Amino acid sequence: MTDLPAELTTGERLRILRERRGLSRPVLAGLVGRSSDWLKKIENGDRDLRSITLLVRLANVLHVPDVAMLTGSDLAIPAGAVGKLSHACVPEIRKALHGVSFAGTPTVGTMSAEALRGRVDGAWRLWHASTHQRTEVGALLPDLIRDAHACVRAHEGAERRAAHAATADLYRLVQRLLAHICEPELYWLALDRGRAHSEEADEPVTLALAAWSTAIGQRAAGYADDAVQTDEAGMALLRGGLEDGSPELLAVYGALNLQAAVSCGLDGRSGDADRYLAEAARTASRLPAGYTHTPSAFDASNVAIHGVSVGVGLLTPGEALRRAEDIAPEGITSLERRSRLLLDIAAGHAQKRETAAAVHYLGHAHRVSPEAVRYVPMARGLAASLARSASGPLKGEAVALAESVGVAA
Repeated sequence: MTDLPAELTTGERLRILRERRGLSRPVLAGLVGRSSDWLKKIENGDRDLRSITLLVRLANVLHVPDVAMLTGSDLAIPAGAVGKLSHACVPEIRKALHGVSFAGTPTVGTMSAEALRGRVDGAWRLWHASTHQRTEVGALLPDLIRDAHACVRAHEGAERRAAHAATADLYRLVQRLLAHICEPELYWLALDRGRAHSEEADEPVTLALAAWSTAIGQRAAGYADDAVQTDEAGMALLRGGLEDGSPELLAVYGALNLQAAVSCGLDGRSGDADRYLAEAARTASRLPAGYTHTPSAFDASNVAIHGVSVGVGLLTPGEALRRAEDIAPEGITSLERRSRLLLDIAAGHAQKRETAAAVHYLGHAHRVSPEAVRYVPMARGLAASLARSASGPLKGEAVALAESVGVAA
């Protein structure tokens, strides 16, 4: 399947590869969650296909190892997914999630909502400060989950609503930790618990944060359009308070815009992605100096980081790397976010087939936070791809890096 003429369009390549696989247009379209008419327009050149999510889906269905075979470009994006790794913390978290509604006494006695909030915020700070987020935070979560539910049950009225709000933020942390390392059902159980507690808190910012975390889950499941709609619903809850809103309200509004930008980037919607990025930047400029919203890590530096992610998602690595030039990684206090920036820079270089630079930045990301790389499927896939494509003196370094990340070269 590598003998396609260079001058073919993406649509022409899709048609040829589809026919070689013996798939009808309705069947292939259905396998990637789209209509036959949509695929017909792509194949006939009446519609562009720039969504990296859909390109990877199509490549997997057509048994194509790299989406460059679909686009005919020099961009290198491995299509094959690398299996996810689990983590030793998952069984105890699963046990807590499954049994918490029937739990007896809390582990530390009855807490006030304020005390619960302090523990949840502390766990979030640890998530951003640790080089091994899942190991260190994962050890805290089972008891914290049980104590949070006990706190909710122990109070009424405003105190209970405050406990619900803190528990909602706790479940957003559980969701973040479980991403990529557990069965989908457990991940979505944590997400839905966070949403339910947000509704019980009866407060716009908390409910908007539920939209933020739900949209992240939707995008991870491949539903970028739905994710953007959910982000917009969250923004709508906050727009009325933007004029004189608290820093937290502004930050959550900005974080929703960033998530919408990333989803649009993965869906090939460059204009919408840029619009959301610009709104996030305007919002960040209104925050007090030095303010960072802990759960979302929203601040001006996080806007810049997401700009790089959007460029990678849009398959415009030159723009992504240009944006990265304006960011000083050592100034990013969240090690998880710093590692993600370096990972996106590595992906940008890999898209340009600049293997040495990609290996360098992926290695840097791994040194900043091994767990922020090891447990992310995109990073694992990139490590495996670089180990295969590297040659000469670079080969040994790339293979060793892949082994450190936990994938075979």
